[in-house]
Amino acid sequence: MTATATHSLPMILDEVEVVAVERLSPTYVRVELGSPVLADFGVDGPLYDQRIKLVFPNDAGSLPSFEGADDSWLATWLHVPASERGHMRTYTVREVRGTGGDTRLVVDFALHPDGCATGPGSAWASRASAGDRLVVVAPRRGQPFGGIEFVPGDARQLVLAADETAVPAVCSILEDLPAAARGIAFLEVPDPADVQDVDHPVGVEVVWLPRGEEPLGTRLHSSVLAYLGAGSVPLVEPADVDPDLWETPAYSSSGEEVETAGRPAAEGYGGLYAWIAGESGVVTALRRHLVKELGMDRRQVAFMGYWRRGVAMRS
Repeated sequence: MTATATHSLPMILDEVEVVAVERLSPTYVRVELGSPVLADFGVDGPLYDQRIKLVFPNDAGSLPSFEGADDSWLATWLHVPASERGHMRTYTVREVRGTGGDTRLVVDFALHPDGCATGPGSAWASRASAGDRLVVVAPRRGQPFGGIEFVPGDARQLVLAADETAVPAVCSILEDLPAAARGIAFLEVPDPADVQDVDHPVGVEVVWLPRGEEPLGTRLHSSVLAYLGAGSVPLVEPADVDPDLWETPAYSSSGEEVETAGRPAAEGYGGLYAWIAGESGVVTALRRHLVKELGMDRRQVAFMGYWRRGVAMRS
């Protein structure tokens, strides 16, 4: 079965081809995806941390067909046996290159370090080559799609924090920020060779945190708290990790009340907006401290568990 353009849908749902692959560092592989269908790609405003879905081939190397798909396409795909439908995962658009039929989507894949579960996305990226094909679910210009969680409003100070899985999103955000933006970005990566050059406003400091032999997330956790003047607070125990953590000013994965209109900002944190993403245990610990201990307003924060150590993500 093959996929064809499905213009009746409000999003792009179609096959794309790998145009180029570049190994950026020990942890990162950059893949450039192309197809004439990407001429319709677009969002209303900056990309920031725009998420897309990629469907990887099944174990036999085949992709599912979305020919004639309608609004029930996801439920239909999920009814296909797991061994046949392939694997769907979420990634950030790192960059858009070209225009029209020559539009290319650039996606940076993080290859998880030794000792962490390797999912279908990183496994595919580690051996990707030009000509390989995927299915992409991406925003179609002029249609609502969602997938952007960076919404700082009129914040005067930004705090961005990410482990290696969220570094592509932060780099995209940094490059789209207005020149007058101010703040700091903490980026924890496994290896010093993973440090990248990234454009950013002069008022935003970028701090790379190669962790080497230190435990995952410890440098990121301590750096964010130290910057906020919160002192040293331990990471949470595995049993206390929220496996589905996704908390933004407009959404709560736990069903928590998100309307906080009229609530004053925590003392000393007025005008601050924090965007924090990465391994769920690390993000859970930071959320607990910033919201519950420091009392930061929910409108000031976005906490996203991109992955959980030792646990395979669901399609």
